[in-house]
Amino acid sequence: MLCTVLLALLVLILLQTQICVCLRELRAASSPPAQNATRQRLPGAIIIGVRKGGTRALLEMLNLHPDVEVAKAEVHYFNVEEHYQQGLAWYRAQMPFTLPGQLTVEKTPGYFANPQVPERVLEINPAVRLLLIVRDPAERLVSDYTQVLHNRMTRHKPYQPLEELLISQGHINPSYKALQRSLYHQHLARWLDVFPRKQIHVVDGEALIRDPFLELRRAESFLDLPPRIAPSNFYFNTTKGFYCLLSAGGHDKCLDESKGRPHAPLRSQAFRKLCRYFREPNRLFFEMVGRSFSWC
Repeated sequence: MLCTVLLALLVLILLQTQICVCLRELRAASSPPAQNATRQRLPGAIIIGVRKGGTRALLEMLNLHPDVEVAKAEVHYFNVEEHYQQGLAWYRAQMPFTLPGQLTVEKTPGYFANPQVPERVLEINPAVRLLLIVRDPAERLVSDYTQVLHNRMTRHKPYQPLEELLISQGHINPSYKALQRSLYHQHLARWLDVFPRKQIHVVDGEALIRDPFLELRRAESFLDLPPRIAPSNFYFNTTKGFYCLLSAGGHDKCLDESKGRPHAPLRSQAFRKLCRYFREPNRLFFEMVGRSFSWC
């Protein structure tokens, strides 16, 4: 009889212990997350372009800010159908872990010229901040060609000389894709059909190279970030010929060797013809953004 009572008491104690454990787990599951918990968040700002305009430099410089975390690789969510069909869960999984209050930034220069992208971006975040970094469209075109040429040569594949692609029967070839990417006014018009001008900040790519601090200060203001990036975050690397970055912790970082790569050759006559071709498109772009640039 005594053994039966003791066994019953032991079972009761075990049940009570199990109930307490279950109650603790339920309370933990229902309680709000810790204030400093990190998680992957959709971007509050996107660098949408332009290709070969300085998007990587801009991203790395913004990453100096303590309230900014960036996606390290180009995501290509909105402009690659295979990625887009995987949905927001896939897109979110490409983002860095951030604390509450930090700004997530991604950059994919292919977004700017893709006609499907503006509407797709609007669907997931109508309030997103958009950064567009531009440079002389003629120089951008040559840099674009140079990158493709380098990639083809690396894979031991032939590629036509730039002038053959650019000029046909003595005239600029309007179907050349690298030239189409430099028609900034056409692409920006599609974005302005969807987003108000105040949500698109234009960064001067040449000024970002000459004097990074001033352009970053303007970007901080546009993103509603407290001014934390200082002139001391930049130093001029005489070997590379451009500014490198210095974080608050004393770690320096320079852009990779593909930045500043010598351009493929193009005769001065052909380049002048290209500059003349861009005069009217550039004028239209200047009117759209309310400022002008010292382009050829």
